[in-house]
Amino acid sequence: MSLNPIVEQVTKRIIARSAATRGPYLERMAAATSKGPARAHLSCSGQAHAYAASGADKDSLATTNAGNLGIITAYNDMLSAHQPFETYPDIIRDAVRQIGGTAQVAGGVPAMCDGVTQGEAGMELSLFSRDVIALAASVALSHNTFDAAVYLGVCDKIVPGLVIAAQTFGHLPSVFLPAGPMTSGLSNDEKAKVRQQFATGEVDRAALMAAEMAAYHGPGTCTFYGTANTNQMLMEFMGLHLPAASFVTPNTDMRAALTREGAQRALSLSALGESYTPVCDILDERAFVNGIVGLNATGGSTNLLIHLIAMARAGGILLDWHDFAELSEVTPLLARVYPNGLADVNHFHAAGGLGYMIGQLLEVGLLHPDTQTVAGQGLHHYTQEPQLIDGTLIWKEGAGQSLNTKILRPANDPFQPTGGLSRLTGSLGTAVMKISAVAPEHRTVEAPVRVFSTQDDVKAAFKAGELTGDVIVVVRFQGPKANGMPELHSLTPLLAILQGRGQKVALVTDGRMSGASGKVPAAIHVCPEAVDGGPIAQLQDGDILRVDAETGVLEIITKGVTDRPIATTDLAPNHFGTGRELFANFRQKVGAADTGATIFGD
Repeated sequence: MSLNPIVEQVTKRIIARSAATRGPYLERMAAATSKGPARAHLSCSGQAHAYAASGADKDSLATTNAGNLGIITAYNDMLSAHQPFETYPDIIRDAVRQIGGTAQVAGGVPAMCDGVTQGEAGMELSLFSRDVIALAASVALSHNTFDAAVYLGVCDKIVPGLVIAAQTFGHLPSVFLPAGPMTSGLSNDEKAKVRQQFATGEVDRAALMAAEMAAYHGPGTCTFYGTANTNQMLMEFMGLHLPAASFVTPNTDMRAALTREGAQRALSLSALGESYTPVCDILDERAFVNGIVGLNATGGSTNLLIHLIAMARAGGILLDWHDFAELSEVTPLLARVYPNGLADVNHFHAAGGLGYMIGQLLEVGLLHPDTQTVAGQGLHHYTQEPQLIDGTLIWKEGAGQSLNTKILRPANDPFQPTGGLSRLTGSLGTAVMKISAVAPEHRTVEAPVRVFSTQDDVKAAFKAGELTGDVIVVVRFQGPKANGMPELHSLTPLLAILQGRGQKVALVTDGRMSGASGKVPAAIHVCPEAVDGGPIAQLQDGDILRVDAETGVLEIITKGVTDRPIATTDLAPNHFGTGRELFANFRQKVGAADTGATIFGD
């Protein structure tokens, strides 16, 4: 099957747009490669420092012909998704010793849980943590003692931050090693129902706590299809995971086997071997287009509309939301995973998972088939699935068909003909909306606005019974420069209640929503943000706004709004406490959401 003409056109446009930045980046990576294995250039004293605590590995490290693998870990045992990483370094060290190499933990990076900080002050550090992770990983790799690297990370900002670091050290081969999802517990749909019942006073906090504990019950990634699991999908579509590695549960023989194989594969791709494959050769423009197609085909998290742009910029590749929108128009939605359906990622994986989906998209020409990956040249490797035969890991072709068409559909019979994302533009600015879980009858809302500066004010208005009739809730001063662009997911149950009462309702904000945002239409990441004087800062209660995800419109209907003074608010309370005072420079430096909301670059 020939490549879809829109996919080809968008790819060519990205290549042309990126020429002035991609070329110098690749030149820097070539220069780093030409210097040869890194630790050979260290002084004897420097090497002795690096090897002093390495025990039996000292002799191997002191030679230049034994590859040394750097481990960047986001382990902590507060995040269920990252707790399994506690044992990975020992598994990795043992695996690479078997092929004559060595491995060292180069450093750790922070990993916060957006589920814990939803609605709390700590959420205002969440987005910035991505760039902190990139900085921390770069410090770890700056010792220049490694021939390849493996990255242990899963959740929302962690994988994007690690990819930014991997791009910065793009001359090194890199493999991303996931931990896998927790086993299925209380269904996500039942959990959401209890949350709504609590919001309306139908059940007490004890019932809410019992439901939450039944849903989040063990090690592994949360099982809904939010940002964490969207990250895992991207690592396969973009060739940085081993095939079918994303959704194997923790603490299983298969999970351990994939970890061992990933470590050995990383070292085999180093410049010391015959298959040198630096990450800069994997993460090219085609790989990012494949990732965007995967994002649309799965109805993935809106957070990646920010993160993918930042990840690409680290490698000199310039994406914009227009690229996402054009690819969405030709990408069918092939998956229904909560919040876009009732299934969780374990059900999705059992139905055929990413291997089946990649095969379908390759068949209809929506993916670049010839990209470089850690599994070898060509994305066809990712239609395969692993098996353990007498303790030996092998890959074989996947089922080739969906085993549950309520969860996973073929490309010729999708859930909907276009992807799960819509770009909105108009007199209010530019925004994005995840529409894969929004019913068609809810995708267009024209209604008066209620304007708020905090999500707590929205909750107070809801409790006071003020949000009656059709309403568009505007929450502004939530952008990256204002307060770090927190997620506003805690508003979802309230807005869903209004929608369930028959009201037409939408959310418009310069902040973010969770990767689990669902059936309420939410025009998010509004640019320019309120702090930058965007029109969102000129709205007043009662103004009529039109939010139309079908035609891509975000329009102020009321006349004269943009002639008004620009509103301001006191953001001082958002700049202190819970570590927020340490991030003042981030708020001053950060770019707009549509350029990745990053402190790096312009």
